[in-house]
Amino acid sequence: MKEFLRKMFSIDNRVAGVNLRNRALIYSYNNRKHYILADDKIETKLFLKKNDIPAPETYTIMEHVGNIEKKWEQMNQYSSLAIKPAKGKGGGGIIILFKDKKNNWASPSGKKMSTYQIKRHIANILFGVHSFGNSDRAIIEYCIQTPEFFTNIYPDGVPDIRLITLKNEVIAAMLRIPTKESDGKGNLHQGALGVDVDINTGILGQAYNYKSYLDYHPDTNAQIKGLQVPHWNKIIEITQKIAKISPLKYMGIDIVIDKKVGPLVMELNVRPGIEIQNVTKHGLLELINKKSMKI
Repeated sequence: MKEFLRKMFSIDNRVAGVNLRNRALIYSYNNRKHYILADDKIETKLFLKKNDIPAPETYTIMEHVGNIEKKWEQMNQYSSLAIKPAKGKGGGGIIILFKDKKNNWASPSGKKMSTYQIKRHIANILFGVHSFGNSDRAIIEYCIQTPEFFTNIYPDGVPDIRLITLKNEVIAAMLRIPTKESDGKGNLHQGALGVDVDINTGILGQAYNYKSYLDYHPDTNAQIKGLQVPHWNKIIEITQKIAKISPLKYMGIDIVIDKKVGPLVMELNVRPGIEIQNVTKHGLLELINKKSMKI
């Protein structure tokens, strides 16, 4: 019994649950009036552009159903693009499109999408299908070109790095890698892998999939542990700059790496999930204490 109580006390002093995260981190360090910087991707992009922080190029923004026809015609000049809701959550409503050999739009898996299907998807975004019923705006932007470092691990989808910041410090980081189960998406709750990243070096630790810890990708058997994330110093530099200038003093910052232009900020998150504690095997409170920070 004493040993059980000792472990429980130790866990309580290391790990942040949802309620503690909300009370001691989100509510204490973020004024609600600034949530829009993270909750609306268009506002995020404006903030990033104003401060010369790299992000995927915006091709167009659609605000009204009546704009869809004309603005979509202008997108035919591109060979690939991403469509996403400004206020979507958890990757909902995001689609990636490529031109196939016959110049038709298709998903990364090769499934064709007609002009009617695409326009209907954009209309659904505007009607709030992916943003809890609230009217929304649709963003069409540059499609990330995944570098070989990641395609050698798993060929589909776009991995991203989630970094957690408190005040002006990076306190934790993980790489999210798509899997067959996650259908090419990087969301952990859909089956993607979370991989521990050493914030000082960018070297990868073990991967976690809610079932076990692995040194390799379960679908390709490609080695993960021990690899170093490219452009790591630049990623940390970008993250620290955002943490310093943003009024949000506790947040998640999601960064992708494009093979042509390097690190790009995809989005900010004012309510970063607590799964990163399982991925890194370190509680948020433990990491905060290591930096001699108080909450």
